[in-house]
Amino acid sequence: MSAPRAGGILATLVGRALRDARTRTLAFAYLFALYAYIQPVGFRHAYPKLTDRLAFVHSFAGNDAVRFFYGYPYDASTVGGYSAWRVGGTLAILAAVFGVLGAVRALRTEEDTGRAEIVLAGAIARRTVFVAAIGAVGAGVALLWLGETVGFIAGSLPVGESAYLALATATVAAVFAGVGALACQLAPARRIALELGNAVVAVSLLARVVADTSSGLGWLRWLTPLGWAEELRPFAGPQPLVLVLPVLATALVLGMVSASISSAGISKSIRREIARLGTGSIATPTGYVSFVFIFFVLAVSLFACAQIGAARQQEADEQLETLLALPVGRVRWLGGRLLLALCAAAALSLVAGAFTWAGASAQGVSMSLPRLLEAGANCLPTTVLFLGLAALAYALVPRASAGIAYGLVSVAFLWQLVGALLGVPKLLLELTPFAHVGLVPTQAFRGDDAAVMLAIGLVAACAGLAAFRRRDLLGT
Repeated sequence: MSAPRAGGILATLVGRALRDARTRTLAFAYLFALYAYIQPVGFRHAYPKLTDRLAFVHSFAGNDAVRFFYGYPYDASTVGGYSAWRVGGTLAILAAVFGVLGAVRALRTEEDTGRAEIVLAGAIARRTVFVAAIGAVGAGVALLWLGETVGFIAGSLPVGESAYLALATATVAAVFAGVGALACQLAPARRIALELGNAVVAVSLLARVVADTSSGLGWLRWLTPLGWAEELRPFAGPQPLVLVLPVLATALVLGMVSASISSAGISKSIRREIARLGTGSIATPTGYVSFVFIFFVLAVSLFACAQIGAARQQEADEQLETLLALPVGRVRWLGGRLLLALCAAAALSLVAGAFTWAGASAQGVSMSLPRLLEAGANCLPTTVLFLGLAALAYALVPRASAGIAYGLVSVAFLWQLVGALLGVPKLLLELTPFAHVGLVPTQAFRGDDAAVMLAIGLVAACAGLAAFRRRDLLGT
């Protein structure tokens, strides 16, 4: 089988998986977009004045029965804070269900109905089918994020904050997709896998409800992905550091699922095609981890964008003027934010590698801890690049900075993923930084490319600091 045909098979399998799930995926995406649009528009119409909004908060936001459905309202007196409460609380639950359904549908329904046997009867290995299924689930989660973001933007909410709020919801879908994938490994049938996955959703919802409605039990939010989505606090003092938790949870599940990967025969041509996506092989647990770690590079880069978005929100809320009135210089403040973001990204990357090793070890899979820590550290060059570019955008065009930052990361990643599958010429494919990441542990660390990305990121950050020193502070 030729390499182009192998790539066509993989693309066909991903496309078929997406088509099979199109009704559910499009229905969820439409619902997310519509609900995200209706809530801010309806709130403005129903409560046009601040006094009306404060009365609403006093009457409803503190009601335990209302919190049961929507979660804890951190700042329901503003349009953004209200949207984060009403939309985020509801859609996070739906996202959890979507993640479980999507993973089980992609990984077990095909097998239980016998369709997988027909596919595997040809020159297609289990690993290829598995990667196609994971790719389809990931695409579905991305579509939910996009639909919700578009809905918020159509409802006249800021682009960057809209993307961050939608990201809070998408992380729930990603974590529970991992839960569904793990349930598929444990359960003998699709029905039981769905029951196991939905049971985890129910327990997570129960923990969130108890945390939101019981005095003194707020700490329970930290035990559930639904609580993590609340603690990200979009439009209400964002805490992007909480993104560490869903990333680490996904890393742990990734390590555990890697135990199901064996070295069953995959043709050389298919292996070469998969290598174009960023890893040399997916025929072994180590190769599988290397392949999926490209998504951790994406996650940590988005985490860096969230840090810049939080800085912009602080300025828009006019908190920065008060802070800078103290003996704190502009360069010192922004430089401190960038340094904190870099340290947090480094810690997140290393712990993700450690959690992947822990998950694999728990399933009896032997992997090198130092190499997986190196795989985590391999996320940093790309993160520094996007962090520096985001800082420069924040200094030059503050109101559009969050949208620019998220857009750069999203377009670069999609170009790498889609371009590799479609056989885009190498010269064009290498325009994206993700094409210059050698995924450890299967591949060697690409020091030269990493040095270039680090240099560009640092230069952009320095230019951003210089520009931020001179420009005026801007509110909303």
